[in-house]
Amino acid sequence: MTQTAHSSTPQGKQMLSEQVYAHLRDAIMRGDHAPGAPLKPQDLAKEQGVSLAVVREALVRVVGEGLADRLPNRGFAVPSFSDRRWQEIAEARRTVEPAILRMSIERGDVDWEARVRAAHHRLVRTPAYAPEEGEHYTGAWAEAHRAFHRTLLEACGNRALLETFDRLWTASELARRWSAHRDPGRDGAEEHRRLEEAALARDADTAADVLVRHLTLTAAALTDDSGRAV
Repeated sequence: MTQTAHSSTPQGKQMLSEQVYAHLRDAIMRGDHAPGAPLKPQDLAKEQGVSLAVVREALVRVVGEGLADRLPNRGFAVPSFSDRRWQEIAEARRTVEPAILRMSIERGDVDWEARVRAAHHRLVRTPAYAPEEGEHYTGAWAEAHRAFHRTLLEACGNRALLETFDRLWTASELARRWSAHRDPGRDGAEEHRRLEEAALARDADTAADVLVRHLTLTAAALTDDSGRAV
């Protein structure tokens, strides 16, 4: 990527900044930058053929999404997989999401049931990995995964709670990718099947228990000291 003449205009600069941000975000998600690795503005600017100002703007955005840290006097870096934030986010999700799920099961109608079934079918039929997208799961699978979990909760009818879910989901995306890579033998498909089955059976207790275990296993893979590489 190189700067062109139109990048000197305000609109051109905005487009260029958006492109660099998207490239950097995708690179972190793909695992091109290892956990804890420094993100050096000078190197990124040279790689992308853009100014330092454009790169810094992109870095500030990924920091805001929890995909990078701004370190005092040390620049920017990818978070560590052992960072306590991931456990705190998991704890927040285990506290909030089972309660929302119970409300959704109680309030959901037949149309909600159909949406849950459709979202699960899409998740099952979407390939999780593709060589061209790196060692972590694909963007298409990530979106199908998000849609399934959100559809399970959306019948709660509470916009504030769903917005909380959206924020926590975005904040934990990087941890999910690392967790899946560190625990390749985990049967996530079976966990999702059990979650769908319990929700559609209107078994709120079982659904909440399955969801808590699902979230706990994701966080646990990031604290495992078995020596598996990230």
